[in-house]
Amino acid sequence: MRTERADFLICGGGIIGLTLARELLNSGCENIIILEKENTPGKHASGRNSGVLHAGIYYSPDSLKAKLCLQGNFLMKQYCREKGLPLLETGKVIVAKNVKEAETLKELYSRAVENGAKVELIDTGRLEEIEPYAKTHGTALYSYYTAVVDPGAILKSLHDDLVASGKVRILTGTEFRRPKGSRAVLTNRGEIRFDMFINAAGAYSDRVAHCFGVGLDYRLIPFKGIYRKLRKDKSYMVRGNIYPVPDIRNPFLGVHLTRNTKGEVYAGPTAITALGRENYRFPEGINAEAFDIAGRSAVLFLVNPKFRKVALTEPRKYIFRFFYEDTKRLIKNLKPGDIVSSEKAGIRPQLVDWNKKELVMDFVVIRDADSVHVLNAISPAFTSSMVFAKLIKERFLT
Repeated sequence: MRTERADFLICGGGIIGLTLARELLNSGCENIIILEKENTPGKHASGRNSGVLHAGIYYSPDSLKAKLCLQGNFLMKQYCREKGLPLLETGKVIVAKNVKEAETLKELYSRAVENGAKVELIDTGRLEEIEPYAKTHGTALYSYYTAVVDPGAILKSLHDDLVASGKVRILTGTEFRRPKGSRAVLTNRGEIRFDMFINAAGAYSDRVAHCFGVGLDYRLIPFKGIYRKLRKDKSYMVRGNIYPVPDIRNPFLGVHLTRNTKGEVYAGPTAITALGRENYRFPEGINAEAFDIAGRSAVLFLVNPKFRKVALTEPRKYIFRFFYEDTKRLIKNLKPGDIVSSEKAGIRPQLVDWNKKELVMDFVVIRDADSVHVLNAISPAFTSSMVFAKLIKERFLT
């Protein structure tokens, strides 16, 4: 095994790792290494998301998510246009099922306006023009800037751009093991020395941070998102994106409908505690850590009412009847036979402040000596990634 060396060593080849490398490359860096344990980048959360570019509607105006989401949306759209990648600028409607949710739409509208999003409260007549089959209680919220992309195409394009530069090496099949002395890490393929280490390890970011003695008060709990699809001959029922009103106290948006760039309409995802960081389907991805994850979840269930609500309501969506009922609230004339199974599944690695026993709602970035750790890079991290990379470089790497 030989010793490698990098000015910047990035752990993780998902969207955050790739856009960080791109940002560093654009600022003149010439020796960047990305560690990726899989055989290709973006095989987990980055490549398994819905492809929706969010528009800054849900997030508290003082949060990093609010500050980065909309600008990231614009930069990602610009990148897709420049590269000729699929881009559907269909917008999104958020619909209410009762009077209480119609009131929450007004709060979402206020947040969106404060965050700079272009939104409009619309009546049922206007909703029918945009999404003829969507249904709501009196009013709906229309987001103009929401769009849909092909995550796989973007990841491949970024990968190819970086490799073509000759200044970025992406070491696939290379797994981080631990730090080794000062400014070096040990991998399954040997030692790599660095001037700066960047932890962009997604579902494993807390583990990597803890190896450096960083973020010890944080723990990740993986949530599994499963999807179903509308039958191909029923895909006309959704033109773009139809979302429910979420519980804005939690980071999950509920089962929604999205038409992807291939014309398929997916319903989902759920938010069910998984038993492993890669537990996409049973028993895949389950190991000894399942006991720790189950223990953390049990503690949160006992002490955190918001988590308890999710834990009590989400698992039932594994049962088709409950999943169908959630989806039926969004569109008219939906029949049980219109929904079919899907192989699509993802893991949302949700950060928990273990001292407070609270789900962390915002991105977290921590610098310690010669390392920077990106934690809780969950939705809208894909949307925000290009501007998020700029922020990390400017605030934490200079």
